[in-house]
Amino acid sequence: MNFTPSSETDFLAFLIALASLIFLIAVSESLKRFAGVSPSHTRKIVHIATGVFIFFAPYFFKEKFYPALIPALFIPFNIFATRFGWLSSLHEQHSDSDSRSSLNYGTVYFPIAFLLLVVLCWDWNVWILQTSMLVLGLGDAAASLVGEHVRNPHQYKFSTVKSLEGSLAMFVVSFLVIYGCLMFFKPQSDVLSQFSSTALMSFAFALALVATAAESLVSGGADNLTVPLSVAFFLAVLERYGAPMLQNIVLGVGISFMFARLSLGLKFLNGSGSVCTFLLASTIFSIGGIVWTIPILTFFFLSSILSKVGKARKKKFDLIFEKGSQRDMGQVIANGGVGWILMLAYPFLPNESWRDLFYFGYLGTMAAVQADTWATEIGTMIRNPNPISIVNFKPVPAGTSGGITFIGTSGAFLGALVIAISGWLSNMTLVESTGLLKVLTAISVAGLVGSLVDSYFGGTLQAQYYDQYRDKITEKTHHLNDDGTTVPNQLIKGVHWIDNDVVNFACGVTGAVVAMLLLP
Repeated sequence: MNFTPSSETDFLAFLIALASLIFLIAVSESLKRFAGVSPSHTRKIVHIATGVFIFFAPYFFKEKFYPALIPALFIPFNIFATRFGWLSSLHEQHSDSDSRSSLNYGTVYFPIAFLLLVVLCWDWNVWILQTSMLVLGLGDAAASLVGEHVRNPHQYKFSTVKSLEGSLAMFVVSFLVIYGCLMFFKPQSDVLSQFSSTALMSFAFALALVATAAESLVSGGADNLTVPLSVAFFLAVLERYGAPMLQNIVLGVGISFMFARLSLGLKFLNGSGSVCTFLLASTIFSIGGIVWTIPILTFFFLSSILSKVGKARKKKFDLIFEKGSQRDMGQVIANGGVGWILMLAYPFLPNESWRDLFYFGYLGTMAAVQADTWATEIGTMIRNPNPISIVNFKPVPAGTSGGITFIGTSGAFLGALVIAISGWLSNMTLVESTGLLKVLTAISVAGLVGSLVDSYFGGTLQAQYYDQYRDKITEKTHHLNDDGTTVPNQLIKGVHWIDNDVVNFACGVTGAVVAMLLLP
């Protein structure tokens, strides 16, 4: 990867570009101070102008050194500007829905995304960089402008408040940008040139859904990172694997959308969980195909159904457990995040041996999170389970973090074995060539070990609180009064930021690592 400085022409273009960006920021600051333009509008002006600038950058720079240097300079500057309130037209603090002052690091994430895409795409397919950043520059700005100015918007909240009208604007503009770029760059790409305008339109529709979901799910300006990287990922997969991948992506995104909507309707997921599941499933269904899809569907449906069984008996633990049976975004990432990361890396692995290893890691993480879920669900359904602490093997009250039972541990092993069998049924050739008994044993052991690690961390590092109003030890950070107000509970054990989702993620990591060590 060559990062040596390029020609004098590139250096001159760098100076002009840097001066133009500084001038743009100066204009933005002047509009706020002297013309009374709100920071939300001045930010959008800079946002759109910078996105357009990036789109045209490859026509002015021959090499990637100076295009990479520009965001590298702005990243540390914007961090300090955000922290210390410099350039209030871009970095002015705003208040969230709870009326607390919060920092928006969007101006930091924007150059980070630009830098990453320069490094990854400039010497390969620079049109991926141009398309992805233009979607961010125009689509995200449209979402904010429409969301802020429509009367009586239909609002929803995941990690921050959004509006349906803003999300619709994001989708429409993203679709138009992506489709326009695909048609514009079609002569430059051997892959794109194989498709009709109708096929590219359907692909643009699918990617616009992905971009809109990526924008709606996060807060604090993080969409400046998630939107361009999600669009770039699918464009890169299409460019790498060719024509057959377009149909896979369109079908995968469509099926994922229906799957997430169905799960929301069945109350397996809440709003943030359904959108996060849509993004995760779009990746796995599109690229992993049936081989990767069956294990995660096995986990999702069986564990979701199990969480609904015996709900009345498990209701007594609602005051202890942090979350209920409806999965939110945090739980989706905690349970499926490791598998998602493996899938994101999978298309770009160097050879088949690496891909086989990552697939076994995927089965291991799915086995671990299913084992943990089954251990909890089965263990809490049993009358008088008599659990003991995994830390000191002394009796603990039912529902205590770190408590294990024989029936719960047996359920964990059974859950892991079910995932192993689903991997065999979906990928018989690989599993049988590796050794059926070896794979079933390794994945089941990986799942059980992951579940036990989850229990150990739950009993040692996971935050536990004392609810003085109910005189109970709980995972909940706050006590909810009858009038809707909340009172903080007292931390008595563990680390405050290590909650059940963090512990579950560690469980998934453990399962993947153990499986990859046992099945090299």
